[in-house]
Amino acid sequence: MTRHTVKKAAAIGALLAMVLGGGVLYWRYSLGPQEIEGFASGNGRIEATEIDIATKRAGRLEEVLVNEGDRVEPGQVLARVDRQSLLAELRQAEARVNQAYTERDHAKAVIKQRESECELAEKDLKRTEKLYRQDPGAVSREQLEHDTVAVETAQAACAAAEAQLANAEAAIQAALAEVERIKADLDDTVLRASRGGRVLYRLAEPGEVLPAGGKVLTVLDLTDVYMTIFLPTAQAGRVSLGAEARIVFDAAPEYVVPAAVSFVAPRAQFTPKEVETRSERDKLMFRIKLRIAPELLKKHIEKVKTGVPGVAYVRLDPQIEWPQRLEVRLPE
Repeated sequence: MTRHTVKKAAAIGALLAMVLGGGVLYWRYSLGPQEIEGFASGNGRIEATEIDIATKRAGRLEEVLVNEGDRVEPGQVLARVDRQSLLAELRQAEARVNQAYTERDHAKAVIKQRESECELAEKDLKRTEKLYRQDPGAVSREQLEHDTVAVETAQAACAAAEAQLANAEAAIQAALAEVERIKADLDDTVLRASRGGRVLYRLAEPGEVLPAGGKVLTVLDLTDVYMTIFLPTAQAGRVSLGAEARIVFDAAPEYVVPAAVSFVAPRAQFTPKEVETRSERDKLMFRIKLRIAPELLKKHIEKVKTGVPGVAYVRLDPQIEWPQRLEVRLPE
């Protein structure tokens, strides 16, 4: 290689370095977060509400009907837990219901018997009292006392039979409640999606024995998507709930997605040990949550992904217009 060739290669290398450096600077100052008067900006990642699909009772997982990445609809069956033991419990509970009905019928029959005995005892007592008043010698006082005690005994037996009936009625209600509980547990062996979304994780496989509350799946609610950013005290203090925001994704800087402030942390996330001077207070950072409208997400549901990094801009002064580069631009 000649000396002239070496100089030429070095010149080309320097030119390429300048071009690459210029490209990096362009990205940083045109696409990266910039300080704009009346606006605040911060970096973050797209997140979505995560819903754990878990078992209510301990049991063996029978089947899982979805895989990671699958879209699910509200009410869709996602998995099933073995229910044989619950079905056995249900049959046992239904047998207790039938037994309780039988005991109630028996208690009703006993009440009728005791009422007849009570009625007969009262008639005997009235006849004895009448004879004793008319002719004390015709009926002894011992007989009168005997008939009086017989009436009291018969009345007590009636009361006991009525209490037995009440117990039987309560037993029926308890048995029916147990049947309803087991049926509810049977329904819970079928795991359904409480909201529509996308399966993020499949955490268990058929055949595994899970404890109560064992997680089977994690589903992302793609209609509740947001980005979290952190702003310093001076800017966070000017952010109001519902304030307009814009999100620009690193992977698609040509699009600008509208959002709104849905949460401002009441406390600083990063706090020095001692907060005494103004300069130290300026270091405090507050968490801000920017939520994308569910209606917009539904229109582009297939393109919604979590974990995508980007830059968010929040309008601090509602009187200031959005700069042209932050006007809403959405994919077709």
